[in-house]
Amino acid sequence: MATLDLKKSVLKYIDEADERLLKLMKALAESYQEDSQEDFLLNEDDYYKLDKRRDLHLKGKSASNTWDEVKKNARNAAR
Repeated sequence: MATLDLKKSVLKYIDEADERLLKLMKALAESYQEDSQEDFLLNEDDYYKLDKRRDLHLKGKSASNTWDEVKKNARNAAR
């Protein structure tokens, strides 16, 4: 089912919903929104690891690729 069809279907339920269903749908939407925001939060350990990787990169002590190499590797991996 396409996204537009799903939206129309859900909106039909909303138009006909009683208070109980609306409260359930609101709680579901809020929970979904909170979960999706938490997926992108970094903790202190994540920042530490990123800083260490950045330092190694700036000192030339880590492997890296040029943009052209990245594109070539991506194209080869897709085959």
